[in-house]
Amino acid sequence: MKIADPLNHFHPPPRLLQDRVLLITGAGQGLGHAIALAAAALGATIILHGRSNAKLEKTYDAIISANGATPAIAPLDFSKATDQDFEQLAQTIQHEFGRLDGLVHCAAQLKQLQPLANEKLDDWLDLLRVNLAAPFALTRACVPMLKRGTNASVIFVSESHGITPKAYWGGFAVSKFALRGLLQVWCDELSSSEKLRMNIVVPGPFQSPQRKLTHPGEDKSTLRPVKDILPAFLWLLAEDSKTISGQVIELERHD
Repeated sequence: MKIADPLNHFHPPPRLLQDRVLLITGAGQGLGHAIALAAAALGATIILHGRSNAKLEKTYDAIISANGATPAIAPLDFSKATDQDFEQLAQTIQHEFGRLDGLVHCAAQLKQLQPLANEKLDDWLDLLRVNLAAPFALTRACVPMLKRGTNASVIFVSESHGITPKAYWGGFAVSKFALRGLLQVWCDELSSSEKLRMNIVVPGPFQSPQRKLTHPGEDKSTLRPVKDILPAFLWLLAEDSKTISGQVIELERHD
């Protein structure tokens, strides 16, 4: 599904996400950081997930400085997390906030680009745990809360090479490619009467820490700034998109 041009330039009205509680993974930097700040500016209360407390505290401080609702910090290393860790996180959210209206899976693991012949099993297991198993496990733990919310939204963030895998992208591309299967199974299992929707967003190339790793010599001025891809995420988190589910939404053609 290609997002229509008007949506790429969606201008969210003030307080679009007023009183909604959102969990953003990978919120310490890049896209997760940007979505957290943008959603908080529209009235949402944000739960910030990441591995680094220091990075999460910077996002926290930025939200407070912008007069957003006081966020929460939820550090967790997805490469080592267990079922109990995911369940505990969901229970803490339920105890502290009593609800969850949205979940955005921005956290990702990316290792060195290289031929499959050079990749190791341990590297693949890390990639699969962070990019695929963790989004599954965290979503599963949060689904009961999300179902009790009002038109809750889950967004899985994929990548261009997860749509069209190419040489040297190896386990990263495969782990992102598998998100589509995860989405299809979740949506098939969800009742049409439940006010819970799930979608995948493929941002396409933009200025990000990950892009610096994969394209170190690239002139970043040729890439879209992260702010240009935020409107689609904000729209999907709002009730405006309540009829959209099970879609793989590409914001720009993959390279």
